[in-house]
Order: sequence, then structure tokens, then C-alpha cells
Amino acid sequence: MSLVRNSSRLLRSQLKRVQSVPVALYHENVVEHYENPRNVGSLDKKDATVGTGLVGAPACGDVMKLQIKVDENGKIVDAKFKTFGCGSAIASSSLATEWVKGKSIDEAGKLKNTDIAKELRLPPVKLHCSMLAEDAIKAALADYKVKQQKKQGN
Repeated sequence: MSLVRNSSRLLRSQLKRVQSVPVALYHENVVEHYENPRNVGSLDKKDATVGTGLVGAPACGDVMKLQIKVDENGKIVDAKFKTFGCGSAIASSSLATEWVKGKSIDEAGKLKNTDIAKELRLPPVKLHCSMLAEDAIKAALADYKVKQQKKQGN
């Protein structure tokens, strides 16, 4: 009987300890993009109309690949991503691909991490995720532009 009583006491103390731990919750916008990510996948990186941006954050280990496909008029017609990271990094990637679709190269280049962070309601400790998404967009645009210059040089 003593064993049961001690076990019961131990269990109650563990429950109290768990309940007293502050819980960090993601905003519903982050959860939505994390649970239902848009545009996951890859495009053909050898395609001259595809720009690929691969960026990482050594401090937290997040890695983000974002690709854009651009039509002959300079409009982004498709975007894909693959991200290894936390929920905020995945949500930032997902939102970034949604936002660049339909934009011109110049318009996409003007997207800022602060806009992504504001839309997802990221807390300050997760702002680096939105910065990674902005960096991935810029890297994809730069890769696309290099491919276009090479194409014009041939």
C-alpha cells in the first residue's frame, strides 16, 4: 500500500510540475502553414527559367531551399520549397512561396522578412525564420538572373 501511495504522490508532483511550465504557443497562422504547407516540392534546377535559393541558419540548424519558375515576361508562375527546420521556418517558406507567385522579379525582390513575420505573428525569437525566407527569395532571384545572363551570352 505504501508503494501505491508513494507512486500516487510522485505522479501528482510530476503533474503539478508539468502544468507549471510555461508553454510557448505558435500563432494560428504559423500552425496553418505548418500543418498545411503550400508548394512543397522541387523544380528542375537545370531549367534556365528556374532560380534556386539554398540558405541556412547555422545558429539553429534551419535549412531552406526555395525555387521560382519565371515566364518569358518576367512573372513568377510557380514556386516550391523544401525546408528542414522548426514550424516557423516551414511556415515562413510556405508563405513566401505563396506571396512570390504572380509577382514580377522586381516585386518579389521587394518582399521583406518583416512582412512575413507580421503576417505569421512570429515572436522575436523566431524572426530569423522570416529572414531566412527573405534570403531564400533573394538567392533564388539571383540564381535566375545569373542563368539568364549566361543564356544571353551564348
